[in-house]
Amino acid sequence: MKIVFIGLTISSSWGNGHATTYRALLEELVNIGHDVYFLEHDMPYYAKERDFSSGQPYSLIFYSSVEDLQSSYYKLVSEADLVIVGSYVHQGPQVIDWVLDTATNSCAFYDIDTPVTLDKLENGDYEYLRPDQISEFDFYLSFSGGKALQILENEYQAKKALPLYCAVNPAIYRPLDSQKKWLAGYLGTYSEDRQRNLELLLIKTAEILENNEFVIAGPGFPDADEWPENIEWIDHLSPEFHIKFYNSQVCTINVTRKAMRNLGHSPSIRLFEAAACGIPIISDEWEGLSDFFEPEKEIFICNTTLQVIQLLESLSVEELLKVGEAARERVLKEHTAAHRANQLVHYYKEYSGKMISKN
Repeated sequence: MKIVFIGLTISSSWGNGHATTYRALLEELVNIGHDVYFLEHDMPYYAKERDFSSGQPYSLIFYSSVEDLQSSYYKLVSEADLVIVGSYVHQGPQVIDWVLDTATNSCAFYDIDTPVTLDKLENGDYEYLRPDQISEFDFYLSFSGGKALQILENEYQAKKALPLYCAVNPAIYRPLDSQKKWLAGYLGTYSEDRQRNLELLLIKTAEILENNEFVIAGPGFPDADEWPENIEWIDHLSPEFHIKFYNSQVCTINVTRKAMRNLGHSPSIRLFEAAACGIPIISDEWEGLSDFFEPEKEIFICNTTLQVIQLLESLSVEELLKVGEAARERVLKEHTAAHRANQLVHYYKEYSGKMISKN
């Protein structure tokens, strides 16, 4: 079938987790025989930080404005078997209104930010989605499962809310025979609502374990110059370097945004990336985490600095890596981009009411 995505960005991973998610999903959709397009608003801050491959198998198209989208890509959208609009699209409500009026087949919304979206809707912030638009989609794809799906259906009248969690491309994220440069690291853009847990699980740990090296990678940290000297800061890490970054750590730290902790069932793509590399993960706690990884066997859960230190001092590197290996097996079994691509096609068949055909 012909699938058209209109998303935040696929061309740049700078400051967002959308790009790597879309890249993996779209590549797998092409691999199973579908004709896939990604329409991206050409924003200057992403244009300066593009890190995508020019050899991608899907079609990447930039549009300069909503008016350009409407005039230049009417035919593409109207003829598509499935049109998917993503969260945080610039002028999202206007784009969605046009898509719903233009598409002649199935339409879906892909929410890569479900807990944030629900918070925004509750507070009357309709930056990229209006409440009345939710019921107009054939189905609503969510990065969060659990009660988020119930809220979308019961409070916002989604026809069908379905989980489509983030995933990983195991051809890109895999174990390497690398020297362990850092005892623990963290990859993620600065966010005020997860900074406290980052300080507890990594920064304060580094202060105490001063003879070990740590790393934080991601833009926007306002206090990086105040961190202990044994924490290395990498302002932006392009996806091509993620595999070496993860494999150079003994453990990686996962810290979850407040809205996602509160709602639960919201795994970060960084969880699956690190696990696919076989790197043991130390994560803060949230409802539903055990649905993705079994605590102590496939992931470690810590909520305090003391817990992290006790864990790192009580287990050998070999014992830690055994947990990382178990997490990798779980990812390969359940959380690859191939799983998500097939899941999306299943949702289309089940909930669009259209017969699927490969173009």
